[in-house]
This record gives sequence, C-alpha cells and structure tokens, in this order.
Amino acid sequence: MANPKIYGAPYSTYVRSARLALEEKGVAYDIESVDILSGVENNTPEHLARHPFAKIPAFEHDGFALYEGCAIMRYVDEAFNGPPLQPGDARERARMTQAMSIIDSYAYPSLLQQIVIQRLVVPMMGGTTDEEAVANAVPQARTSVGALEALLDGNAYLAGSALSLADLHFVPICDYVSKTPEGEGLLGDAPNLTRWWAEMSERASVKTTAPQLD
Repeated sequence: MANPKIYGAPYSTYVRSARLALEEKGVAYDIESVDILSGVENNTPEHLARHPFAKIPAFEHDGFALYEGCAIMRYVDEAFNGPPLQPGDARERARMTQAMSIIDSYAYPSLLQQIVIQRLVVPMMGGTTDEEAVANAVPQARTSVGALEALLDGNAYLAGSALSLADLHFVPICDYVSKTPEGEGLLGDAPNLTRWWAEMSERASVKTTAPQLD
C-alpha cells in the first residue's frame, strides 16, 4: 500500500498541522510540493481537481482524496494506528473542537494572515510591512491568545490532560508568531501558553516539520 500523500508547501501552517498528525501517529508519508505564494501551482487543473478552492493541503490515501486541514487531521487520527489524537472524554473532545474553532476563526486571521504575513512574509518577498494592518490585528490577536491561555489554565494541553489535534493545529501559527515583536509581547503576557510552547517546541514532530523560510 502506498504512503499517504500531502499536496502543499512545507511553509504552510495547515500543511504542517497535517504533517504533525502523521508524525505523531508514526505514519510514513510523501509530500508533493504545491507553492501557493506565486498563485500559479495552486491554480493548475491538476491541483484544482484536488482542491477546488485552490488552497493547501490536499491529501490522498489509497485512492481516497480529501482536502481541508482539519478533515485531514481527523482522518489521519482515525485511519491509522498510533497514539490517539482526539480525547475519548466528551468534554475534552468538545474543548478540542472549541480550541480548533478559535484558532481557525480568530487566531489565524489576526496572528497569521496579518501579523505574521506583514512581519515575516512581506519583507521576505521584498515588500514593506503595513504597520496599520499589524496594529489593527493586535486587539483580536490579544483576545485569541487570551482565549487559548484560558484553556491551558490548569491543563497540560489545549483540550486537557493529553496532546490532541488542537495542539497540533496551533503549533505552526505559534511558531511563526513567536518570531515577531507582537508575538513576543503577546506570549510574554500568557504564561500558560509560553510554557505550552516551550514544551511543544521540543517534540520530535515539531522539530522534524520546522519550515525554512530563507
């Protein structure tokens, strides 16, 4: 049986989350590069057949095609042997889903699409940071960090006592945002999240999937 395949770019947070799930499950996988920054590779007929919205990641396993990061992560957890990445307890499972929704709906737009893109990606591509966009993103970023900080109060992980997909969903965003001045400040005001990130950053899966931006 062929290895599952991820279509996407290693720098993508959603691609990395899918890879983290596979790494934590101990599943060998292949990556086929699809670069979205140029807007070319993700709009080919081949990729649009995999993902009609021209996003990444897309996924294929033994003839089963799938897209959308959270769906891929859940499939990986349920289709392969290895440590469970979704809580068995109904309340902790609900917390996992809540955390993933916070990340998608509030943290990603402010922390990644605004602060990280403006601070890290725009300069890397030769542009100038839009300081107003960064400033406008900070209030929602602070609220998002505060919400995740509260979920970690008294808990080792975002869903409770064990690693879950929620943690793997936030790792790539936290990694990038921690490299920005705004992120340093936000994490400095969030001791639970700071502790969580220090521990998560030492996991083998996190080190193995670390992207190279330069």
